[in-house]
Amino acid sequence: MREQAMDAFDIEEMIPGFSAPRLRTWGEARLAMIEAAEQRSRQWHSRIEGPIVPGSDVHKREVCRMFHETFNPYRPSVLDWPVLDPEARQRILSLPIWDIAVQTEGKARLRMAAYAKTVSDPDMRSALALNAWEENRHKEVLSKMVEAYGIPLAAEAPYKFPRDAEWAYLVTGYSECIDSFFAFGLFELARRSGIFPPDLVDTFEPVMQEECRHILLFANWVAWHRANLSWWRRIWFEAKVMAVWGYLGWERIGLARTLDADGNKQQQDHNFTVSGAQSVSSDDISVHELMVLCLHENDRRFSGYDPRLLRPTTMPRIVRFVLRFMGARGNPQKAA
Repeated sequence: MREQAMDAFDIEEMIPGFSAPRLRTWGEARLAMIEAAEQRSRQWHSRIEGPIVPGSDVHKREVCRMFHETFNPYRPSVLDWPVLDPEARQRILSLPIWDIAVQTEGKARLRMAAYAKTVSDPDMRSALALNAWEENRHKEVLSKMVEAYGIPLAAEAPYKFPRDAEWAYLVTGYSECIDSFFAFGLFELARRSGIFPPDLVDTFEPVMQEECRHILLFANWVAWHRANLSWWRRIWFEAKVMAVWGYLGWERIGLARTLDADGNKQQQDHNFTVSGAQSVSSDDISVHELMVLCLHENDRRFSGYDPRLLRPTTMPRIVRFVLRFMGARGNPQKAA
């Protein structure tokens, strides 16, 4: 490891826009680079003035620029997994999510890569391919974690190439919009509860923000794709979107059953992001409080990106509507 002095100039050469006082060691420089990459992944504004019309070439170009310029170059192989005491390890071991989490990321990578190959526009194809690469990195992060803590996993069944790449991408994209909305709130709840080591929570933070970027890209891809379809193709697309929502609703009615690589039936709880509050916090939290927290965290994670880019709106709208019948409109500030 290099220990000689490193000027801010050296860091600025590697990370455009970064400035800092003189850094004494490479260790300090590395920490500064990590922090700069973290900040860059959360903050992005287009240099274009005026409105960005959904579906326009400008919209497509700026969305793709956002996705590439907010890329965080962390590597799963060098993430620090803190040593856990037996109680903390048992809490993590008892969470019923690891099989489905690893397999979901594996499916997402394949589905996104498959769809990216069908996209003729080079800018969007490149952004979607990067999205697929990042999904694979999420799988690596989870795999490294379960390896570090000795969490048993079911054998993974072979990942099958989708017959309808667009359908598979829509299912993955809308599913991530649902799951990420609740995951943002549960992740913050876990951080506040303190029942998981802060270092472990911090290690997963880049992954959570990356999910925010992913669904931001998806929401804008949907708008761009929809706007550039002929009228008859758009009718077919809207019918497919409705069918996807119906499929996801059916999937979340109960436990989906799948087979692992050994042919054994595996039950996977697709509703953990909704029902898992008690698993990540020792405090009682009402459904109302959890929904308000999810709204707040959803808004916070998107707040650093150009407001002219579209956000996923279905889950926030549904939750705000439900909150009206629970005696509140869901003021996010209550959960701050």
